[in-house]
Amino acid sequence: MKLERAFYQRDGVTVARELVGKKLVTNLPDGLTSGIIVETEAYMGTIDAAAHSYRGKTERTKIFYGAGGFVYVYLIYGMHLCTNVVANVENVPEAVLIRALEPVDGIELMKRRRGKKNLRELCSGPGKLSRALGVTKNFYGADLCGDEIFIETTEIKPRIAATKRINVDYAGAAADYLWRFVAANSKFLSVP
Repeated sequence: MKLERAFYQRDGVTVARELVGKKLVTNLPDGLTSGIIVETEAYMGTIDAAAHSYRGKTERTKIFYGAGGFVYVYLIYGMHLCTNVVANVENVPEAVLIRALEPVDGIELMKRRRGKKNLRELCSGPGKLSRALGVTKNFYGADLCGDEIFIETTEIKPRIAATKRINVDYAGAAADYLWRFVAANSKFLSVP
């Protein structure tokens, strides 16, 4: 069952923690792909120097200022797209980066999209999972309550660990916030 809008309209830390164990799905013309979310990071807007929305509203970050339950996609290193879930309510600019998935559906399609055969490496990073699921820049603003990209409930109840976020050393004290959530002992994490 798809998550409803109310799930996303809570603080980013809560959403990030509770997304672990849920299933992220894309349903595109070339096929359906999905994976269990095993790693997330919360980005908490104006109180978080690591967040894109920390310095306020820009053309790039305007999606953060709407209601939760939409997709924020951005490019890093000029080559990798990152898939994020907008969290909280209007004018509270928070988001959750999906960092890693355990592949479930459409694995052969994911392998073709990535040009990789190793199952563990298909979605073990934000750029990898975006490519495997067919996420493009056109997903910016996509509704997670729609039919093209969405998140479903599962029966999975992983043991969740909280750690520092990855690659945010520039963020001062915010670099030490324990806002990365992982399914403990998952072999599909981006970083153990």
